[in-house]
Amino acid sequence: MNIQTDSISLTGPGLQQMVREQYTTTTQESDIDHPEKQYVYNIGIYGWRKRCLYLFVLLLLIILVVNFALTIWILKVMWFSPTGMGHLKVTSEGLRLEGESEFLYPLYAKEIRSRADNSLVLHSSQNVTVNARNDEGKITGRLTVGPKVVETHAQQFLINSDKGKMLFSVDDKEVLVGTDKLRVTGAEGALFEHSVETPLVRADSSKQLRLESPTRSLTMDAPKGVYIKAQTGEIEVLSRKDIKFHSNDGMVVLDAEKIFMPKLPQGSKMNPGSSQDLYEVCVCPDGRLYLSVAGSTSTCQEYSRDCQ
Repeated sequence: MNIQTDSISLTGPGLQQMVREQYTTTTQESDIDHPEKQYVYNIGIYGWRKRCLYLFVLLLLIILVVNFALTIWILKVMWFSPTGMGHLKVTSEGLRLEGESEFLYPLYAKEIRSRADNSLVLHSSQNVTVNARNDEGKITGRLTVGPKVVETHAQQFLINSDKGKMLFSVDDKEVLVGTDKLRVTGAEGALFEHSVETPLVRADSSKQLRLESPTRSLTMDAPKGVYIKAQTGEIEVLSRKDIKFHSNDGMVVLDAEKIFMPKLPQGSKMNPGSSQDLYEVCVCPDGRLYLSVAGSTSTCQEYSRDCQ
């Protein structure tokens, strides 16, 4: 029978002594082996490894404190709040931005509008460009406001009033002005390279109306008629060559108290009996003009049958 006893005793202040006593009693008939030598293993981190671990933990703690301080500083500087960041607020309708803002790159938005009591102002040192794209990403419309020119690219340019009435429309085929009156106030008037369709052309009461074609012809066509009127002044028609009044089915009416032809050439005398290819102008009571063969005296009475 083997009996082993380990005990620890302390004697004296601060003095520790381990006393190991081993008592072994062996009978003659016992086959039990003697105990093997025992070893003591220390569990843990000691020495320089322990110091490195503490240093690493201290470094992580310092980084954590610095990151937390930077996060608080960024939140304070950028004015982060539960509703947004600074002047940028997140609402149920979208983003709301108060004050002035500067965009360094393109801005994509479905709708941009200002507050009800403020106007929307866009500033740029170069130009302001607004693009409209289709589902494929291609540009279908563009409006560019530059320092010298305002340029637009679209299939049709349309301006409507606040009531939805069309005021101005431009496309590849025509230009439409939907207002009741179009006024041109330039000193040189308006220049049209092609035809103009309008029901009325009128000048101001204190100005003159002049229709002129310096190098080409001027044509006025109307399905029902062309009406020219000067209420307080006169109408003057000037031409370098002939002026012709032609009516296919109707007649040309000159309705005035007096008709002057001051520059008609005066005929020279020929033989008294020669009246070939000579005619005189006769006037019917209703104002119609007709020709009669000239004679030594007036022949209008002889050819007055046309007046009946």
